Amino acid sequence: MRILSILAMLLLAVQITVAKAGEPDDSIQAVIADQLSAFQSNDLDRAFSHASPGIQQIFQTPRRFGEMVESGYPMVWRPASYRWLKIVQTDFGPVQVVLFEDSRGRLHEAGYLMEQVNGVWRINGVKLRPAEGYGA
Repeated sequence: MRILSILAMLLLAVQITVAKAGEPDDSIQAVIADQLSAFQSNDLDRAFSHASPGIQQIFQTPRRFGEMVESGYPMVWRPASYRWLKIVQTDFGPVQVVLFEDSRGRLHEAGYLMEQVNGVWRINGVKLRPAEGYGA
């Protein structure tokens, strides 16, 4: 009987862990939201501070980073709107999926690969694709 109780508790713990894996993480969303806010106010230092060390090494300066985002990710630079979708666990880390609407009303799905550095979430890359199956 005691073994059954232990097994039931372990099963419950596994189910809770699996359920939480797909739920949005407030701390991850806070980092992404603050970076988006920093882009809106042209605070490139703050936006750059949310990038992982690897991304910072690639771009070297907040200005270069900002230029890349402005030219390559205009829907992230100045979104008309955005909303949180799911979080997906990958072998490379969690990916927060965000649905962006650009200034022309087109929808884009962005997957934010996150990396934890000294206990703080950092953005380690963003993969964009046209969003399909969402109403505007």
